[in-house]
Amino acid sequence: MSDSPAILSRPIVLPADGRQSTVAAGVQRGVRRLFSQLGHVTLPEFTLANGRRADLIALAPDGALTIIEIKSSVADFRADRKWPDYEDFCDRFYFAVPETVPFDILPEDRGLIIADSFGAAIMREASHHPLAGARRKAVTLRFAHSAASLLHALADPDRVADGRL
Repeated sequence: MSDSPAILSRPIVLPADGRQSTVAAGVQRGVRRLFSQLGHVTLPEFTLANGRRADLIALAPDGALTIIEIKSSVADFRADRKWPDYEDFCDRFYFAVPETVPFDILPEDRGLIIADSFGAAIMREASHHPLAGARRKAVTLRFAHSAASLLHALADPDRVADGRL
């Protein structure tokens, strides 16, 4: 193995998920950039214990968990009513939308982020509803396991995912 700076500085590139529109992927990128600037680490398409899949979850340095639901259009918001099922798994909940989505269709009692593929801004802070200790531990462990699994997949793309040969 080489310790060449060129090899060590290669960017990590995750494969495209494929489930998102181009607009939603851009919003996700901008929101992840924002949360990174805030010192949080994020995971996309995070599966919760209830089987729902959050668009994005962020873990703050203090252990706070934030779920961000991305809505790329009015039709996307109206078609998907699963987002209340996410709120039991986070301390804060935000909607993230491109500037083309009218803000007045989104619930006023939830956080709001406006984003594009270059960045994002929090337009309305989310309410803080601290998780119970046991739930926080369970979600944080799931976060750690998911993050480690993604790193393993990057390091060994030909791995046997289910553990069997």
